[in-house]
Amino acid sequence: MLVLEAKLIGKNWQYERLDEAIRTGQFVRNKCLAYWIQSSRDEKINRNRLNKLALELRKEFEWAGKLNSQAAQAHAERAWSAISRFFDNCKKKVQGLKGYPKFKKNSRSVEYKTTGWNLSEDKKKLTLTDDFNAGTFKLKGTRDLSWYTKKQIKRVRIVCRAKGYFVQFCIDVERSEPLPKTNKFVGIDLGIKEFYTDSNGEVVNNPRYLRKSELRLKRRQRRKSARVKGSLNRLKAIKKLGRAHFKVSSQRKDGSC
Repeated sequence: MLVLEAKLIGKNWQYERLDEAIRTGQFVRNKCLAYWIQSSRDEKINRNRLNKLALELRKEFEWAGKLNSQAAQAHAERAWSAISRFFDNCKKKVQGLKGYPKFKKNSRSVEYKTTGWNLSEDKKKLTLTDDFNAGTFKLKGTRDLSWYTKKQIKRVRIVCRAKGYFVQFCIDVERSEPLPKTNKFVGIDLGIKEFYTDSNGEVVNNPRYLRKSELRLKRRQRRKSARVKGSLNRLKAIKKLGRAHFKVSSQRKDGSC
């Protein structure tokens, strides 16, 4: 499975609609988890039962019906994934906490399957077609998407981060890159001081992104702590701190700034 990510470029009212979809997905997941907790021992709870419950919730709550049916089932599957992981840990007698499923308080993503979204012909725009009416977003940051068909895209995940809203395309494809045989061998030694040193004498320094950004992160953290809880200034400080952490994670991922 290959995951390609791009940033969603839209307007503020569109982002608000995305927030509604994320909260609705969180509601479906938590409801499925609550149903499992409150169910009797005689009742068999499995993935199919939670998928049916997700569709029942769309009918019971009018505002929940705005979420695409497959998206609702995707969040029911998230609940079942947490439940099944807990059971597996218990069967395997994992030491310590077994990962008992917890309710989500601040979800940051909503997931669609094969419906509820459309791509433009040039693969540079994404349109969400559920009843939240979020509209069309421009895609920024990926060019490889043009090599794949819509049938190959099995999941579309909208993620809210410190620097905006992003979309992840989960593509069902096997990537192989055959390399010519050179009959040469290279030894690589990974270290702390240097990122790696090979047997040919080439040395790559450790970029140490976190160490270089520690002073800025500490300063942002102090400013957040100095603000009154619940105030607008504290909210602004939290966003700035999040953007600083996001920059460090981006640098670690692909060396971007």
